[in-house]
Amino acid sequence: MDFNKIMVAGSGVLGSQIAFQSAFFGYNVNVYDINDDAINAGKDRVNKLQGVYADFFKDEGKAEAALGHLSFSSDLAEAMKDVDLVIEAVPERVDIKQDFYQKLAAVAPERTVFVSNSSTMLPSDFAEFTGRPEKFLALHFANSIWQNNTAEIMGHAGTDHQYVEAVTDFARSIGMIPFVLKKEQPGYILNTLLVPFLNAGLTLWANDVADPHTIDKNWMISTGSPRGPFGILDVVGMETPYNLNRARSEQDPSYGVIADKLKAEMIDKGKMGISSGEGFYKYPNPEYSDPNFLKQN
Repeated sequence: MDFNKIMVAGSGVLGSQIAFQSAFFGYNVNVYDINDDAINAGKDRVNKLQGVYADFFKDEGKAEAALGHLSFSSDLAEAMKDVDLVIEAVPERVDIKQDFYQKLAAVAPERTVFVSNSSTMLPSDFAEFTGRPEKFLALHFANSIWQNNTAEIMGHAGTDHQYVEAVTDFARSIGMIPFVLKKEQPGYILNTLLVPFLNAGLTLWANDVADPHTIDKNWMISTGSPRGPFGILDVVGMETPYNLNRARSEQDPSYGVIADKLKAEMIDKGKMGISSGEGFYKYPNPEYSDPNFLKQN
């Protein structure tokens, strides 16, 4: 099974990376988002990625050519014309994803395979809304995918295995290292390990046990890691951890404390992480990259 034309739904930080990665390796990619403002922001992101890819792969020509493989639209039906594979990277909210899949099912060609890049939600949460549960599974990427080139592939009980194999082949074709999970797991492998770690740091901050830089310094000195939890959160961005903690607050109010603090002190102030130039650190030269950062407290 060959995927010739790709549609990436959502032009945020990770959606734009997935789109550019696919275009860089020769695929024609339609990028869909909900309105022209979102599309223009997505175009800015992919234009900046040209230089990143040119530097990383030492190939300016290929990075420039990738832009020619990308098209953008806020019209879902137009974005879905002749598409073989949809990669969904819309916000991490159940209601948004359910609504999107219902609209997608109404305009997608029958042959089209749907995959979700959801960080923590399961394919079985949305399979019934796709209209093609046998052609639906998860394909999860880590941030900075040109460097952190893992692709986690996870079907649900109703996924036909031929599509697992096809998506695995696609992942390899765009330079990713695929990891196929044996069964559904919220957070896959990566986020099953990462999310509790990041939330432990956020909990220390939200409960005013220590400030973010102190927490990061402790972790970095103690483990030799190049970043602490808040340096990693700047890479991830604030939207996903906010949405996850807000959703979890319905069962446990302590997650609401984290969500409220993220919104008030980070999101409302435009401190979205590396993508906005400032999060818990200022970029492009964050304090944790200074050798003296670990010598001072």
